[in-house]
Amino acid sequence: MQSSLTVQFDPASLILLNGILALMMFGVSLNLKPADFRRVLTIPRAPVAGLFAQFLLLPLATCLFTWALKVDPQLALGMILVASCPGGSFSNIMTWLGKGSVAVSVSMTAVSSLAATVMTPLNFALYGWLNPHTRAYLTEITLEPGNILLLVLLVLAVPLILGMLTGGRFPRLAVRSEKPLRYLSLLIFLGFVAIAFMNNVDLFLDKFHTFFWLVVGHNLLALALGYGMARAMKLAVPDQRAVTMEVGIQNSGLGLVILFTFFPEAGGMMLITAFWGVWHLVSGLTLSQIWARRPVPVTPSPDSGN
Repeated sequence: MQSSLTVQFDPASLILLNGILALMMFGVSLNLKPADFRRVLTIPRAPVAGLFAQFLLLPLATCLFTWALKVDPQLALGMILVASCPGGSFSNIMTWLGKGSVAVSVSMTAVSSLAATVMTPLNFALYGWLNPHTRAYLTEITLEPGNILLLVLLVLAVPLILGMLTGGRFPRLAVRSEKPLRYLSLLIFLGFVAIAFMNNVDLFLDKFHTFFWLVVGHNLLALALGYGMARAMKLAVPDQRAVTMEVGIQNSGLGLVILFTFFPEAGGMMLITAFWGVWHLVSGLTLSQIWARRPVPVTPSPDSGN
């Protein structure tokens, strides 16, 4: 059992973390248009395949995986929390670097960010309860889905809407500032994670062997589910890459905000979530560079919107 793990945490950092996540969502949504949401309805196959893998298959598979391996409750709940989060804001960049369908990626990010306001607290509570090894600990930390719902609305939905309004009102500013904002927020987020690790270096090194392979295996599972679902739906190669990235690049920043706000004593959950925030960038960049060196068929999928 690792329920005694304690992470050194400055409550004032929560304001910074919330700001980072809001900035990331704001930057992502600057070039979003209502058409990106309509695309899911008019040409739904690729986005729906990805969203199905993201919000149903990944949390379910994570629950079964942690249950079968009897993963420590805190670490297992951290994995379930990450699996319950929407796609990360950098999945669009990874998709672009890997010559995937940016249209599919953007539409999935937009819809999943809004869907997460309901699906993230619902999936976390549901699958945390279904796993008998995490059920007792979930009850112990007194989960309140309503409060998590409110938090997700504030850090995801509100910045997303403000970003869309700003981009629509100042389109030139949106084009010029979108990428700088994304990279700036990425650097700030990585800096935040680095400082958190430095403040807990002894705990990190002591438990590294425990959570490292869990995060690597979990991320591979997410990427495999996205790719497998896209292949099963017989999507075009660019769409397959977009769906794979969207499912494999999770918004771990949202997971950290939830943890720091409601479960600051859950050290094991924080180790999993924080390391995921670093590792999925490594795996995503690696995969995108492999794909970038492979030829892409010229025939687009009707679902790509291109």
